[in-house]
Parts: sequence; C-alpha cells; structure tokens
Amino acid sequence: MLRAISTVSINKLDPLMHRKYSITSVLLLKYSSLLVLLAGLPRLYVPDANAVAFRLPNQDPEAIARGNAFAATADNPSAIYYNPAGITQLEGQTISAGVYLISADTTYTSPTGAKAHTDAKFQPVPQIYYVYSPTNSALSFGVGVYAPYGLSLDWQNPPFRTIADSGKLLYATVNPVVAWKVHRTFSIGIGPTLNYSEAELKQGIGILPNDQFRFKGHGVDYGFNAGMMWQPHEQWSFGVNYRYLTTVNYRGESEAKPLFPPRGSSAKIRFPQFVVGGVSFRPTEKWNLEFDVDWTDWDNVNEINFKNTSFGTLPFVVNYQSGFMYEFGITRKLPKGYYASLGYFFSENSSPDKYFNPIVPDGDLYLGSCGVGHKGQRWDFALAYHFASNGSGRDVKGSLAKGGLADGNYKTFNQAVNLSAAFKF
Repeated sequence: MLRAISTVSINKLDPLMHRKYSITSVLLLKYSSLLVLLAGLPRLYVPDANAVAFRLPNQDPEAIARGNAFAATADNPSAIYYNPAGITQLEGQTISAGVYLISADTTYTSPTGAKAHTDAKFQPVPQIYYVYSPTNSALSFGVGVYAPYGLSLDWQNPPFRTIADSGKLLYATVNPVVAWKVHRTFSIGIGPTLNYSEAELKQGIGILPNDQFRFKGHGVDYGFNAGMMWQPHEQWSFGVNYRYLTTVNYRGESEAKPLFPPRGSSAKIRFPQFVVGGVSFRPTEKWNLEFDVDWTDWDNVNEINFKNTSFGTLPFVVNYQSGFMYEFGITRKLPKGYYASLGYFFSENSSPDKYFNPIVPDGDLYLGSCGVGHKGQRWDFALAYHFASNGSGRDVKGSLAKGGLADGNYKTFNQAVNLSAAFKF
C-alpha cells in the first residue's frame, strides 16, 4: 500500500506517477488478519482470500459446507452474522465455538518467467456465538465475536518487492443483536457492530539492500447489521442480510528503514457495506436447497491517504469495483440427527488490471465445499472443507504500479477446514 522512497521522490515531481503508485498502499487493506477475541483470546491472522478482497464471508462450518448459501436458512447461532433475524428459530440458550483453519497459496509468474509465491501455512481463526430465546417470548438475543473482514499476505522474496511485500489487516467485531418474531412466518433482527482494527504494511523502498517502508496503526469504529426472514410456506424461506459500511481511522507510526526513524502517522480505510439475499426451497423435510446473491459495494473503496509520513501525505489509489458472489448449497438430513452438505460459489474480481497490486492478488474465484454435522439434544457439531481456485490463474496486463511491475500470471489455490461445536441449555 505504500511507496518506496524512490517512488515518493518521483511522485513529488510527477502527480500522474504519484497516482500510479498509490495503489500499493490501499492494498494493505486487502490482506488481512484476524481476530482479537473477547477475554484475551490470541491474535490470529488469515491468508489472502483473493476475489473476496478483504472480506471474510466464511463464519461457520454449516454455512461454509453449503457454499455460504445460508441467509434464508440461518438456523444456528452463526445467524448473528449470516442473518440476525434467524436466531428466533432457536430455543433456550445456545453457545457455539469454532475454529477456521485456512491455507492460501498464490504463485506468481512474470512475463520473463520469474516466480514467487506466498506463505501457504495453515492459520487458525476462532468464532464464538451465543443466543438466548426466552420461553414464550417473541424476542431473541445474541452476541457474536468474529471477523467479517481481514486477511494476511506474505510474499516470499518477490521480484516486485518495491510494490508489494507483506500486509496484514485485523478487523475484529463484537456484535450484540436482538431479533423479533413479528409473526410466526416473519422475523426481523438488528444489532450494533463494535469493531477494532489493526493494519500493517511492509514494502521495499528500492534504494538500499533490504530497505523497507512500514506502516502500522490501529483504530475503532461502529456500525450495524440487520436482517429479515420470511417463511410463507414450510417449503419456502426468504432471507435478507445487510451490513453497514464503517470507516476506521488508524493511528500509529510509519518508518523508512534505514533512511528515516519512526514517526507518528495515520490513515483512514473504508470497509464497504454489503447485502445478501437468499431463497431456500425444501421439497421434503430431508432436503434444503438454497441460492444466495451477495453484493459488496467496493466502489466506495477508492483511495487511502497515509498522513504525516517521512514523505508527507501519500495517497494510494485502488479504485475497486463493486461485485457479486453467487452461492448455492444443498443439505440432506440423515438418520439419527446427522446431515451432509455440498456447496459452490463464484466470487467476482473487484480490482481492475490498471490498479492491480500483488499485495491483494484479486481475481475471479471458484469455490467448492462439503461438510457433515450432527444435531443432538444438548450438543451439535459441524465440520466443513472448502477449496478455492482461479483456474489457470489471472493474467494481469497494463498495471500502473512501477510501469507494469505487477504484470504477470497469479495462480491461486486455497484450502480451509472449519470445525465447530454448540451446547444447548
């Protein structure tokens, strides 16, 4: 997301070139990290999700196994994220805890044949949800701790070190919600989101061996999410989920090693609003098929200004484009409370070639998933696996960063496992 010193000096002379290189910084954002959980749970980071940009839509194994097509089903505590209106379907008290283990592997091949790859080790991300539905009450209450945004990317000795090296973005949310069962077929839910975020970017400067520009800061902001669910017939259910945009003001420091010492700096990053709509069809009691459309307002993420650096104020242009995810899932109930699911979703690219930066190697992404689970009287569990691929890779041509230094082929293959358990009391 940021600029090398040589880049900055050129930018001072040429405004057009300044805009060319500004993409580096904003891309800090797209690679993120996850979750400072309640009560001091450890800080954990997650690898690149590519076409999902810096959104993290995978928040529960039952939903992941269905390709995240869950807005019109939302019948477990993770409904706090997927559709808060859905918690009215739960009885009594339920607490759920899970861990999402993800490995993201992107390989780069330059037009001249040079190669680089990202660190693909598995990294854990926890999720916690609690729901309480009082007896004989139309209201249900819940709270979730999760990370709706956040990724992390670390290139291993890339040939484009001066435009991308590593970046992390932590965005942890505490989300209390209340839902009202207005009618036996219709529910609504809403709640504030209390968000804490940290951002860090490292990038080569290009003047001395191993020189490096680094920005690190943290901030908070507040938003809300809301949902509605309508079940006009036992075979049909409709759901809508909305999350409001937030803007985090990061305060911290920047440093240009070994050229300049650390100094207080700041930056502002916008996290886009998104809306999900879904329809679930249950031809029999044993089958549930759902299709969702998920739209993210990436058009609101255009530029990030890093202020008071050693080079002054550095604007970083990304000019992301709004895009869709198309999600489909199917679940089959089995004897004795067991079930199995399959899913698929397609995520559109949000970063045009012109403003592409390897710190967020965005591209069209194809994801397949499967999973199993069990619902018991007291205990539930779910296990899901998914993979994500951009096929033969994304060919980037005509990027502005350093005169096309980001051009080349980016091939991605991600894998993840999510396991959760829930206790009902």
